[in-house]
Parts: sequence; C-alpha cells; structure tokens
Amino acid sequence: MSSVYNQLGGVAAINAAVDVFYRKVLDDKYILPFFEGVDMDKQAGKQKAFLTMVTGGPNSYTGKDMREGHRHLIRMGLNDSHFDHILCHLRSTLAELDVPQSLIDMVISVADSTRDDVLDR
Repeated sequence: MSSVYNQLGGVAAINAAVDVFYRKVLDDKYILPFFEGVDMDKQAGKQKAFLTMVTGGPNSYTGKDMREGHRHLIRMGLNDSHFDHILCHLRSTLAELDVPQSLIDMVISVADSTRDDVLDR
C-alpha cells in the first residue's frame, strides 16, 4: 500500500493543505495569540516538512522536537482546548480539499499522537 503522503497527493497536496490550514488558524481568535510575532512563511515551511515526514513522504524535517518547540507556548497557556482547535482546523482543511475520510482519520490520528509531546506531559 502506498504511503499516506502519496495517497494525499504528495508535495502539492501537502503545500495546499498547509496554506489553507494556516489561513484558518490565523482567522481563529482563540489560538491567534500563539502565532503573534511568528514568521508564518518559516512556520508553514516547518509544518510542510513535518507533515511530509509523518505521512511517509521524504524526511526533510529539521525542526525542534515537539516538546522543545512548543514549551514557550505552554508558558503562554497552551492546553488541550487549543490543541483541539488545531485538530479541528486540520480536519476541516482536509475535508475542504476533498481528502477521503479514511485518510483524514489517519492524518488526525497521527497529529493527535503528538498531543502529549506538544503539551509537554
């Protein structure tokens, strides 16, 4: 069976998904404070590399590990409800891009598996 990355449509699909995803994130006043002052082009690049890696595509992710990369956000109050908002935006992005439900479920499962690391617990 081909990787989730290939089933999604490879680099073009990951790029489109991340672009739509961050538009949704930046429109969400509940989670927007966590992105203030963030270089969103750089952030989108990291997210594209991360999603490529975790869906079975070529691994070019060189970002910090999840705990280290989000620790400063924990100090700002990042919690499960914020994480749930992010998952909701990811789910709706994939649905908007006509990704089959079975693939959406796989991607959400992988994303949710990072919860404890992102929330440093």
